Amino acid sequence: MLRAHTVEDVRRAEAAVMARLPAGALMQRAAAGLAAAVLDLLGGGYGRRVLLLVGPGDNGGDALWAGARLAARGARVEALLLADRVHEAGLAALRAAGGHAARDLADLHPTPDVVVDGIVGIGGRPGLRPDAVAALEAYAGVPVVAVDVPSGVDVDTGRLDGPHVRADLTVTFGTHKVAHLVDPAARAAGALHLVDLGLDDLGEPAVEALQPADVRALLPRPGDADHKYTRGVVGVRAGSGTYPGAALLAVAGANTGLVGMVRYVPSTGSGQADDKVADSVRSAHPEVVGEGRVQAWVVGPGGGGDAPRMLGEARADGVPVVVDADALRHVDGPLPGCVLTPHAGELAAMLGVDREEVEAAPLEHAREAARRWDCVVLLKGHHTLVAAPDGRVRVTTTGVPWLATAGAGDVLSGLVGALLAGGLEPYDAASVGSWLHGAAATEAAGGGPLTASRVAVQIPQVIRETFAGLG
Repeated sequence: MLRAHTVEDVRRAEAAVMARLPAGALMQRAAAGLAAAVLDLLGGGYGRRVLLLVGPGDNGGDALWAGARLAARGARVEALLLADRVHEAGLAALRAAGGHAARDLADLHPTPDVVVDGIVGIGGRPGLRPDAVAALEAYAGVPVVAVDVPSGVDVDTGRLDGPHVRADLTVTFGTHKVAHLVDPAARAAGALHLVDLGLDDLGEPAVEALQPADVRALLPRPGDADHKYTRGVVGVRAGSGTYPGAALLAVAGANTGLVGMVRYVPSTGSGQADDKVADSVRSAHPEVVGEGRVQAWVVGPGGGGDAPRMLGEARADGVPVVVDADALRHVDGPLPGCVLTPHAGELAAMLGVDREEVEAAPLEHAREAARRWDCVVLLKGHHTLVAAPDGRVRVTTTGVPWLATAGAGDVLSGLVGALLAGGLEPYDAASVGSWLHGAAATEAAGGGPLTASRVAVQIPQVIRETFAGLG
């Protein structure tokens, strides 16, 4: 599991370690890891030009000490000092190693090979001062390595408010931070590299992200005595004469082999058109059967005007329900044991706020929605969030931008419903389903475009690879 902690938790854990170590030892560990990451990025140090952007805090100290190590490896290191007072010992070490420090851009080489962002650290507020912005603009296009976090982001929420660093690589220390995983700040972090500082007693993470081993441990696997009913039965109420493809895609997501049976119940609002939808589902998925008892329902994709009835009938069964698309508009009270799967626009409508507010603070709004409706909320996005009513949050880091395609959410809802019917708790079903969905999209895309139906086809292969430990 990849875990991210709050600034308060990190500060407490660092203080506990520093109490046991000689003064400055923790910073030396951080600086050594940072220097190694920069060397790896550059492919060596000799003759390379490195520019440090140095602020007043410990991140500036980390950058200066790392700069001294890089200078000792033959790099030409310069530091732009962006504060009246910087880490004195780090600055002295840089100069002793042959590095140069200045307070004016005109005194620096115009074309470094890499810029190291040590402007502000985890204690900084969102936004940057004009001098820092000017420095970043002067070296636009040069690869940026952020020290711990990209300067200017809100570390504990992932919010952005004003100018900030956009890093190609973020070298973080001790543990990941919320801003590394949660959008929109996560998009500014680039690739992540964690340097172990030996921190312990960090407490429960603020957010976490499943890794392949976690998914492998959670995936339902049939036993020797299982049959099609004990493996779980998932029902799908989706599609209409207006949106026939939604039924096919939701069923395709459910019918990936994770459960023993998939049932499809068509809409009843469009008569003959609905019969044609049901026929198309049976033609594409001959193993899918009709109405009967289920362990979970998937409701809403393409439901149109029939969505309220679909939701009401599914809820009446007293089993977990995945509520998606058109059905989300008809959620009018708590849904314990269920999963809501909105995108930002749908969640904004449910909460009565602008879409821009949800996109600016997805973590806050996903948690609020989970509390309000007493259920798991899967907020789809670049980094999908899965929030539980008790405040736990998982972030999905699999997937590619090509996954932003029509029908992908229908496949996801069917997949999550199958995992619910297969016995996973709602929080696990939503987070495992989102991980598999993203991983399948990555493989199906192969670096190029894809469609939702190709994502569904790829899911069984991803499951096989995950069980085999190949993910």
